[in-house]
Amino acid sequence: MAREVIVGAALAAVLVSVLASAATAQMDSCSGDLPAALVGNYSGMACQPVWNNFVLRYQQDKNNVLRVVLSTMYSTGWVGMGFSRDGLMIGSSAMVGWMGKKGLPHIRQFSLRAKSGSKAAVVDRGFLVSNDHDHTVVVQQAKIYVAFQLKFSYRLSHQHIILAFGSGVPVKNKLTKHQDKTSFTFDFTTGKTFADGAFPYGLRRAHGGLNLFAWGILLPIGAILARYFRRMDPLWFYLHVGIQLAGFIIGLAGVVAGVALYNKIQADIPAHRGLGIFVLFLGILQVLAFFVRPNTDSKYRKYWNWYHHWAGRLVLFFAAVNIVLGIHVGGSHDSWKIGYGFNLAILLVAVVGLEFMLWTRWSKNSNSTPTY
Repeated sequence: MAREVIVGAALAAVLVSVLASAATAQMDSCSGDLPAALVGNYSGMACQPVWNNFVLRYQQDKNNVLRVVLSTMYSTGWVGMGFSRDGLMIGSSAMVGWMGKKGLPHIRQFSLRAKSGSKAAVVDRGFLVSNDHDHTVVVQQAKIYVAFQLKFSYRLSHQHIILAFGSGVPVKNKLTKHQDKTSFTFDFTTGKTFADGAFPYGLRRAHGGLNLFAWGILLPIGAILARYFRRMDPLWFYLHVGIQLAGFIIGLAGVVAGVALYNKIQADIPAHRGLGIFVLFLGILQVLAFFVRPNTDSKYRKYWNWYHHWAGRLVLFFAAVNIVLGIHVGGSHDSWKIGYGFNLAILLVAVVGLEFMLWTRWSKNSNSTPTY
């Protein structure tokens, strides 16, 4: 019995030692220093273990240039990091690094077009924008460091990432079949990793779609009715109130979706969040103003009109700014940018045309003065 206890204690000690060593190794993966060849261009970056012994160091600057150092254990073969638009390998672009058979470093971009075949990975093709002289590969102490810089047209936030490695050294830039690979979504603002399918894309689309429809379409239409269609009295008033109320409720639902999204991913976007709070605050004041609207013959009515008109314009202006900012920081596809840009252009053209017609009508009636 005593012998069994001693053996069990020894096994437990070994297990604790192994677990402690694994934890220490994971901590050291980010606490260790970069090779001297990388310190100049790749120091001071955020660091995150992402898969097995793969460690991702990264940093984005104000010009949307992403610096990356991907490191892992290495003896021979190649290591790659792919950027995907939909989480799939086919259609993605990857930066792949390896040490050649003569000991020379190589790093190239590949367009991943198929799962197998001679055209599965096409060298020097892909949608990633980079300068070749910014890239380097270093092997030190049985680790490979693949360092590169990429230029994006927007600030990268949640990005589908594919990691893979192969044991065969590429010959004439032909990649051998990978030994293993993984895919996940990486948040470059918080450093969090999400298993593909775990990131709340539906919630993000709901947040963006509801707010764009409410603050970017319905509320501007309601404001246009109030300013340019007053001759249709009292129809303009009921349409204005109904559309604005519907827009506010839908916009409030979009804000709730945004709060839920923030609670899930903890995205650090203070400008977007701050503008959203400010716009919501002004929107609430506009709704409350409806219930304290003085009579038309009240001496306070002109002050109420002044407040209501200018607060409404501020809401629409800052809502438009925040929609553009949200599309930008959310890394939305071009369809969002084109769609909202087209919507904004139509609204602006309509306002300019209607404003011209309104001033023309006022100029013919000298007794009328514009209401701001």
